[in-house]
Amino acid sequence: MLPAAHRLRSAADFTAVTKHGRRARSGSMVVYLLTEPAGPDDPGRAGLVVGKAVGGSVVRHRVSRRLRAQLQERLDRIPSGARLVVRALPETSTASSAALGRDLGRALDKLSSQAEQRAGASKEGSGSSR
Repeated sequence: MLPAAHRLRSAADFTAVTKHGRRARSGSMVVYLLTEPAGPDDPGRAGLVVGKAVGGSVVRHRVSRRLRAQLQERLDRIPSGARLVVRALPETSTASSAALGRDLGRALDKLSSQAEQRAGASKEGSGSSR
């Protein structure tokens, strides 16, 4: 189970992250990340979306448990104040926990490289030429 301080809870948060956050697909999931300026004590928060397309109730709960375990191992990769949503695709129902971990890790890598590229581009664009 994710620690309470790291859980995304409100529908408004989920909506904001999926509409305005950066997105990366990796294998059996789509991961959204919305970063905002935050204080040092504001932890990153995460949530899951596991819809009926994944399977019946038992399958969805199994996928949710596996994804939560993989997320818990990677909480340190979520920047302070950021919100993360993991949307499970139907392929997650047959994926092993190791495969889910690999997919989640790849998606987080993609999102962090996107953030680095944006930061580099904004630094290049903000420099003044004489």
